[in-house]
Amino acid sequence: MKTSVKFLAVLLLISNFSFGQDISKRIDSIIKDNYQKNPKVGISVGFIKNDDEYFTDYGNLNSESKIQINKNSLFEIASITKILTSNLIAQAVIENKIKVDDYIDNYLPKEYVLQKNLQNKIKISDLASHQSGLPDIDFGKLIELNPQQPVSNVTEKSLADIINNCSELKDYGKYRYSTIGYTLLGQIVEKVYNKNYDQIIREKIIVPLKMKNTFTKDFNVKNITTAHNPEGGIQEFFKWNVTAPAGLIKSNAADMVTYLKAVLNSKTSIGKAAIITEKIFYKDQKREMGLGTNIVTDDKNTIYMKSGDSMGQSSIICYNRAKNWGIIILLDQRNSKMRQDLLNTIYDTVLK
Repeated sequence: MKTSVKFLAVLLLISNFSFGQDISKRIDSIIKDNYQKNPKVGISVGFIKNDDEYFTDYGNLNSESKIQINKNSLFEIASITKILTSNLIAQAVIENKIKVDDYIDNYLPKEYVLQKNLQNKIKISDLASHQSGLPDIDFGKLIELNPQQPVSNVTEKSLADIINNCSELKDYGKYRYSTIGYTLLGQIVEKVYNKNYDQIIREKIIVPLKMKNTFTKDFNVKNITTAHNPEGGIQEFFKWNVTAPAGLIKSNAADMVTYLKAVLNSKTSIGKAAIITEKIFYKDQKREMGLGTNIVTDDKNTIYMKSGDSMGQSSIICYNRAKNWGIIILLDQRNSKMRQDLLNTIYDTVLK
């Protein structure tokens, strides 16, 4: 009997390995086909299934380089940063430092003063699920001022002006994607931990997970990819400033798979926090939202995802907790359609 049990265990291990290998080959085939059709767009993909990691990459670091993109090549993960910020919020909830239904009033920097009719109305969860009703940063105007570094003109003073001059929450309780909301969440985290956002994300996520190729302020490394706008022109990586919690982390496929591992492990502090972010805080006919996380459900699956677009790169992260898989897709060009089409194809033909 013992021999039979051992045999079955080995057989199961071989079966799982073969299954994983089959998935990785099929994903690689999809990515390779896309690259052959779009050879100017570099791609890095990381996939995890039951703790087994798989990576596939196509393209070079830049047009002059012969160095190929790999799992350690640096990209802007852009708004995927928001799920890291919401994870920090959820960790603070677990530590009893805040509650998701706390009003934001007492957690904002002292320079921010909500007008009387807006006081004790906006909850932390409203910011994190994009339904606060607050006006957002005017990105179009910022791009006109500085096409390479539009967020450079966003300061604590300019943010305070937006908040302090707001007299009405025109669409409170309705979904409207918000950069300012996640900037404020970063400042709330700073308030409860009495540290700056850079210190907090390092102490709570980057260092514990040994994400050695995930960067905040200093990302001048040899394996950095070149960013390209939709027309193919070279675009600078965003420099660190007050908007960091909304989208300024730089990382790679290897480190983001490490993050996915922690998210899918409900015994880790990050995994426990992720479960809080997966609760539904907003729902309408078009979408369901957790804390920074888009929730998509079909007959057999519930998946959690977040996309990101900087001025010159696009990315998307997605995972299925019940089936224990996760995927990260990184592109060295701003191309939201391509990254969404890639995920849809992989999901529909391989993962579903």
